Amino acid sequence: MTFEDKTSNDKLNDFLEGIKSAFPIVMGYIPIGITYGLLATRAGLTVTETILMSLMVFAGSSQFLAVNMIEMNFDFFSIVVTTFLVNLRHLLFSVSLALKLKNSPNFIIPIASFLITDESFAMSINSIEKHKCKYCYFLGLGLTGYISWFLSSLFGATVGFWFYHFDVSFLDFVLPSMFIALLVLQIKTRRDVLISIVSGLFSILISCFFAGNWNVIIATLLAATMGVIIEND
Repeated sequence: MTFEDKTSNDKLNDFLEGIKSAFPIVMGYIPIGITYGLLATRAGLTVTETILMSLMVFAGSSQFLAVNMIEMNFDFFSIVVTTFLVNLRHLLFSVSLALKLKNSPNFIIPIASFLITDESFAMSINSIEKHKCKYCYFLGLGLTGYISWFLSSLFGATVGFWFYHFDVSFLDFVLPSMFIALLVLQIKTRRDVLISIVSGLFSILISCFFAGNWNVIIATLLAATMGVIIEND
């Protein structure tokens, strides 16, 4: 086997590992994506508009918020600014991931940045170090989540009228439970437990004083700072 063949095999294997790692994320995206598609069509969006939002935005919390604001007849500018602020934390995620992918081809960074979600970032930030072709692993992970989100949104939008009279509020537990599962997978040491608890407490405390998702951004920065300090001690 030549060096080029071995390199190609490494890339393919890492890409496939990324697909496998996306399985728990996909299981969470399916019911949430279906719910989004259902609510979007109820709010007056066409099937095309609903799935285009999933393809171009690919951010569950922003999409749910945008749908709610559209239903309440908010103006375009308000919707754009509000959804931007909701996903401001992704700037932090992109910077962190870019450092992991610094030796990747230049065109990969914007693609990977677009594919970042809370779930894919949480899943990849530690496990990506184990792979020779880091960007192949993340592309496998991110693209799998992207495709599953699109397909579940499409399903919800096209056949959602079957469930029009059903109460979908029972799906509210899906997203928090998925985040909890991802967090548990990342905890390996007592330090991880400590940082998880403290960041959670920070988030709850900050949410009492700041509206929106600022608690997530501020708690993330504080927890990251604490993690660096503990790591260097």
